[in-house]
Amino acid sequence: MPSRPRQGAMPADFSGPQDAAALVLQARALAGAGEAARQLLNGKNLALLSPSKDDQSASEFVQAAAALGAHVSLVQPGLDARSSARQVEDTARMLGRLYDAVECQHLPAALVQRIARSAGIPVFAGLATAAHPTTALAAELDGDASPADKRRRILQAALIVSMA
Repeated sequence: MPSRPRQGAMPADFSGPQDAAALVLQARALAGAGEAARQLLNGKNLALLSPSKDDQSASEFVQAAAALGAHVSLVQPGLDARSSARQVEDTARMLGRLYDAVECQHLPAALVQRIARSAGIPVFAGLATAAHPTTALAAELDGDASPADKRRRILQAALIVSMA
């Protein structure tokens, strides 16, 4: 059976009502998945593209992905807003060959959009940062889990929804 073509797109912000509903539904399913959730992204390789690797959002992204079985590589971008179109396209295509998805943190939005257009894989624009629209979705989850656990489930839901 042929595999589904990998699509690049503009960075997903999950701010639309349908996207938000899908994330909340998936996050609720994860709450009851237990050990089965540890294998959902087994064998997937993700890149965390950020000039700053030691901040809270980087750690949260790595923890959320690793808990699903994914491997996350921390990658220095080597790109900025002044990078040529060819540099960005070449880098994005290489990322698309090496990884199943890319999380871009602390990069200019226009640069993330340029990467997303050429990568051919899901590219997130600060998915694990506090400013991302998905942060508010954690409050919609039921249960006694801590806010950090609810946020991690939302991040995991975003990864699953994007990579399924």
